[in-house]
Amino acid sequence: MIRFATTVFLSAFLLFQIQPIIAKMILPWFGGASSVWSVCLVFFQAELLLGYLYVHLLHESLSPRRQNLLHAALLVLSLATLPVVANPTWAATLESPTWGVLVVLAAAVGMPYLLLSTTGPLMQAWYARSFATVMPYRLYALSNLASMLALLSYPVLVEPYFPVRDQALGWSAAYVVFVLVCLASTWLSWQRAAREEIRPTTTSDEPAPPPAWGECLLWVGLAMTASILLLAMTRQLTQDIAPVPFLWVLPLSIYLLSFILCFDAPRYYYRPGFLLALPLAFLAVDRVLTGSSLPVPILVALLALSLFVFCMVCHGELVRRRPAVRRLTLFYLMLSIGGALGGTFVGLLAPAIFNAYFELPIGLFLCAALVIVVLWRDLQPRWRWLLLAALLVYGYRLGDISVDYVKEYRRVLRNFYGQLRVIDVSDGDLGVKRKMVHGVIYHGEQFLSPPLRRRPTAYFCELSGIGQTFLGLAGDQPLKIGVLGLGVGTLASYGRSGDEMRIYEINEQVLDLARSEFTYLADSAARIVPVLGDARLMLEREPTQNFDLLVMDAFSGDSVPTHLLTIEAMEGYFRHLKRDGVLAVNISNRYLDLRPVVAAAAHRLGRTALIIEARPDPGDRFCLYSVWVLVVTPEGLARLPGEMRSAERLVPRSGFSEWTDGFSNLLGILK
Repeated sequence: MIRFATTVFLSAFLLFQIQPIIAKMILPWFGGASSVWSVCLVFFQAELLLGYLYVHLLHESLSPRRQNLLHAALLVLSLATLPVVANPTWAATLESPTWGVLVVLAAAVGMPYLLLSTTGPLMQAWYARSFATVMPYRLYALSNLASMLALLSYPVLVEPYFPVRDQALGWSAAYVVFVLVCLASTWLSWQRAAREEIRPTTTSDEPAPPPAWGECLLWVGLAMTASILLLAMTRQLTQDIAPVPFLWVLPLSIYLLSFILCFDAPRYYYRPGFLLALPLAFLAVDRVLTGSSLPVPILVALLALSLFVFCMVCHGELVRRRPAVRRLTLFYLMLSIGGALGGTFVGLLAPAIFNAYFELPIGLFLCAALVIVVLWRDLQPRWRWLLLAALLVYGYRLGDISVDYVKEYRRVLRNFYGQLRVIDVSDGDLGVKRKMVHGVIYHGEQFLSPPLRRRPTAYFCELSGIGQTFLGLAGDQPLKIGVLGLGVGTLASYGRSGDEMRIYEINEQVLDLARSEFTYLADSAARIVPVLGDARLMLEREPTQNFDLLVMDAFSGDSVPTHLLTIEAMEGYFRHLKRDGVLAVNISNRYLDLRPVVAAAAHRLGRTALIIEARPDPGDRFCLYSVWVLVVTPEGLARLPGEMRSAERLVPRSGFSEWTDGFSNLLGILK
């Protein structure tokens, strides 16, 4: 019992500990987009499906001792793939970031992850065969407990203290221990299978009719719905706040907690209570979907509690319908198929076929519909019709919310990097103002009337830190300027004849909209040179540019690319700056306080960091509150106007660890 339990616990812990480790490792290679985690989950769920399929075929096709031999051989072979350190060259081989993520994960962790995913159901099947009187489903609860502990421990005990490469090496060492423990359990199973006196038949050998296809489809549907809601609500959190491991881990931990409670003891799923809580959860998510401005703690709490209710209902109904132990591997296979279908829909299909985030309303409707399906036989006819009517009303409501995602917008686009929308709004006597929205974050705006359309606005107005910097550096000589992050192209309005402005943008849809819907680029007197691709990677490949000014405008939005703020990244930026050049960083952000990050990097590199806050008057219709940091050498400081040289110095925070390519901690800078 102890061997089987230890094997299951250790495998599940490693299975879910590697997920945030490897996702954080590859996140910088794909622009820090929140979609990286969604695609990672698709890969993990697909691997889980392959693992469960392997177990089912093994259980149905091979004798017990042949199962032991085959699995032991694969365990030993998997050691050759260690350590699980991803290679960035794999990411550069494919143009599609989605396929790039999948290829990198397959190369780095494919074999170990596959074998870890087989352990839970395989050990349960062997356990049921070896101990006729014991039900194995509690081992499934134990595996989910280990998974949740792995996830919760990562942002608290692992990420803040260890560089990501050390995390991967430590995990690889723990995997070797797992292989040894699993081989011990395999040997125990071999010994018991060899003894004819164990028992002539077992609980798992007793005749059990195969479940109907309708029942199997219901298992798949319930598992798929929970998976869709998990990924869709995780995307909602990571896009509206930040793609931090904590916000990856929290929803997945809730998902696993529901498995633990439901499979450990069915009494935890108190059906009447959760069915009463279900409409309240629908209302809570409705509040979030309608765009209501909510404080971060309330937003997180509403989505977390709602997800818990949804998962408890889906997984509780699954446990109520679980089959006899003889059909255990088929049951888990159907669950994994449902999880993989849900992950594929949200992570791969939705960005390709939808121009807005319709997957969360779809998941909510599926949840409501499946509840009616599982209750149908127990309901009186009048209640059936009442619930069907309620479902139609709720479907209409979700459809209305989905239409709101796209109506009144001039353009709505979506790809791996998120959703972009362009909208025109009236600004009284100043005429129409056009805005670009990424998720819920404004990424620039422009007045359309000819007298105003060349005027910089928002975080880039003349009052802002970057506006003062452009005006202060303007002189007789042309400037060479680098910009990381295009937005609508507002900074191009500062370009003068003879200036060159190289603008680095990872999302080609942003460039398309900046050219077709806004005129800053076309109206600029400077020579505009767009460069498509991750800004840091592009700069690393280019010869020294000798910029007078390098502007970083990639941190005001919802998906903060941490790899652009590391010590190594900053060193690369200064390689491209003149000795008296200025590095300007926009750290205006609703959720993250980036001051200590920039301060630590500037101090490490021997630069001075000046902080300039723009606080426009309440009636100012051109400027928004903004915070810019200028990082300069003594020569760069002397080049600035006197009033800017006297700006407040940004000093390092005591005890704050500087960010490197191997270490960053977004949780530590949440506001």
